[in-house]
Amino acid sequence: MVTFTVEDQEGNRQQIEAPDDMGLSLMEILKASEYPILATCGGMALCATCHVEILEGEDDLGEATDAELDQLENLPEYFPTSRLACQIRISPTLEGAVIKLRGEDN
Repeated sequence: MVTFTVEDQEGNRQQIEAPDDMGLSLMEILKASEYPILATCGGMALCATCHVEILEGEDDLGEATDAELDQLENLPEYFPTSRLACQIRISPTLEGAVIKLRGEDN
């Protein structure tokens, strides 16, 4: 199991514990935890409706793919630590990370 923190749009933080042996994405865990993640494209890096900002732990996640960067660059506002939750796999690299929900409205 991996534990990380999610900050919602109002600034509330909650720790999430997720299995790291099932091949799940961060997007799937956020949806299962009932966060307001649209994820319109279903995890194919085509819509950016699962936009998150990595507040802590971004160095451990590796580089974003070209497809992910293409979507992020089309957002009205994105940050150096912006990522698409659908492109981040639940793994030990997420341990202790802090993730802020951004979504398409921010």
